[in-house]
Amino acid sequence: MLRQLLFTKIDNAPLLIFRMFFGVLVALECYGAIMTGWIRRTLVEPEFTFTFIGFEWLQPLPGWGMYFYFFVMGTLGICIAFGYKYRFSIIAFTVLWTGVYLMQKSSYNNHYYLLILISLFMCFFPAHRAYSSDAKKLPRLKRNYMFSYVKWIIVLQLFIVYTFASIAKLYGDWLDFGIIEILMLNKADYPLIGPLLQETWVHKIIGTFGILFDLLIVPALLWKPTRKIAFITSIFFHLFNSIVFQIGIFPYLSLAFTVFFFEPETIRKIFLKKKEAYISNEVKIPPYKNMAILLGASYFLIQFILPIRHHFIEDDVLWTEEGHRLSWRMMLRSRSGVTEFTVTDSETGETYNIDLDAYVTKKQKRRLQAYPDFIWQFAQKLKKDYAEKGKNIAVHVKSKISINGRPYEQFIDPEVDLANTPWSYVRHNEWILPSKLD
Repeated sequence: MLRQLLFTKIDNAPLLIFRMFFGVLVALECYGAIMTGWIRRTLVEPEFTFTFIGFEWLQPLPGWGMYFYFFVMGTLGICIAFGYKYRFSIIAFTVLWTGVYLMQKSSYNNHYYLLILISLFMCFFPAHRAYSSDAKKLPRLKRNYMFSYVKWIIVLQLFIVYTFASIAKLYGDWLDFGIIEILMLNKADYPLIGPLLQETWVHKIIGTFGILFDLLIVPALLWKPTRKIAFITSIFFHLFNSIVFQIGIFPYLSLAFTVFFFEPETIRKIFLKKKEAYISNEVKIPPYKNMAILLGASYFLIQFILPIRHHFIEDDVLWTEEGHRLSWRMMLRSRSGVTEFTVTDSETGETYNIDLDAYVTKKQKRRLQAYPDFIWQFAQKLKKDYAEKGKNIAVHVKSKISINGRPYEQFIDPEVDLANTPWSYVRHNEWILPSKLD
């Protein structure tokens, strides 16, 4: 059964169309980052960039470098859409996008991470076998089929994303709709819908619908009797998210994924009417079968482990943030903080209070005051800066944070010298004080 599920040859129309959608969307994302000032605000203006811990060596290019970087990525997106030098284009884009993802986390979004995963898949998928510049130049590349594992890889990845997103919402502040109210506060000035988004009954609808949609959308798209209504619901859901939360290409990428849920014949008739149909459904075992199954099983095991790892780390992830990223925990909390950094010269005993505004942007400051890894990284930066002046220092932090509108509570142990305390990647960092959440 597994052989038939994974290695049946099916029409490749969904993959070809997805390649085109994917390329156009990533091009818009990259060019849009230039036009909207996202690059300037996130990568050019900051004096200090908060990378993912362990990737401090990965820094933004100086001057106009990051504008050129994103222009190249956008152009690669166009090449992907047209299937021009496809393998090079998709691999280059994947590397570059992963680089920009790791070099900054002040603008962390789950869809940035998802884009890495999908790009990685596309490096191996035969998405250029037809309706591409490559296939036109080299007719021997042409194929009108793909192995069915292409479809099921995408489906399983989406199932993981949506299911864990739904499960993560099953906690108090979402179930009593308090977090929805907080998330909607800054939407009050939206034309037409702003006042409506402040209504309690709207919060209840959004909260309930969010859980049910994430939990049911993949099964509903897979089951033919509910497929059309699920697709229509997806359009409404993702357009709502696009308008209200303004999260870039993610809603449209999510809609593009739906081509894998419809019958290839349906996709072919809508988008590729001149394409030759493939109808044999032959099962053929490729020579790389064992390696493919091993790699696929390992990958998806990791994908299942990452979203649950916070259960094996001490304290509440909502408080500590440990295990939050890469876990499909989307729009679940609002954090704010007040933080004071004190530097002590180890030789003279002199102390200095740090003016955060002299080091970070307003956007970075909001993260720095509320997230433990940002606090630790900034302590390391201070240590490095003072070391360059020939000084050995200790860094102590007084920090209070508020989660989802609760009263501010002390967050960081002020007695711990964070400049000389290592970061733990897999265990709880003891200098984060115990949670005060109910």
